Amino acid sequence: MDRFENKVAFITGAASGIGLATARRLGEEGARLFACDINAEGLEREMTALRERGVEVRFRVLDVTDDADCAEAVQECVAAYGQLDILCNIAGMVCTANFTDLTAERWRRVMDVNINSVFVLCLAAMPHLLESGGNVVNIASTAGIAGLPYNSAYCASKAAVLNFSRALAVEYASRGVRVNAVCPGGVNTPLIQNAQAPEGADLALFGRMSPITPFMAEPEEIAGSVAYLASNEARFVTGSALVIDGGQTAV
Repeated sequence: MDRFENKVAFITGAASGIGLATARRLGEEGARLFACDINAEGLEREMTALRERGVEVRFRVLDVTDDADCAEAVQECVAAYGQLDILCNIAGMVCTANFTDLTAERWRRVMDVNINSVFVLCLAAMPHLLESGGNVVNIASTAGIAGLPYNSAYCASKAAVLNFSRALAVEYASRGVRVNAVCPGGVNTPLIQNAQAPEGADLALFGRMSPITPFMAEPEEIAGSVAYLASNEARFVTGSALVIDGGQTAV
């Protein structure tokens, strides 16, 4: 399919996991990519591989907690391609800890990565999305819908992403810009693979599992939903929270 022919997509977290799978999916469907990640080595390796497969991609190392760097990256994208049609805010972090061990510094770090960066990038991209009639897809989480033990900062940040997306969707619907969120449950990515329960954690509190086995989705499955929401097929979809959790939040 060429659903994204003549479209430009700006993607954060593009060096691995859902971000990389999304870059591959949109690129394979014709999008021109501007891919960002803080992992310079991984970003160069993966985006070079995409170029070798015929995808038009530019990439830039980006610290999404640096407001000025985010604004400059958006401007660089528009300067390079002359437009911006799709913003995919995918970069994120987890912070698993007993609540009483969670420092204010770690709390602020999670907020900076998971929600403040979404605000800053949307702010920088919105004038260009208004011009192109584009759209935003933000990665939230089922942790923004239901409580996840030992993840209070992560839950709060993803709930913020979810309602921020809804607020923008309502504000900009009549102006031609759609904003949606994807809420994955467990996904087989380095982010989840490297997460560990804190010392002394009551593992029984993690009891809600997906009735579908295996219990985790693959990044490509989440990327498919991002591609749908970003495409013209989702013309009438805005302010949605697409839950992809194997039924975890239904039980």
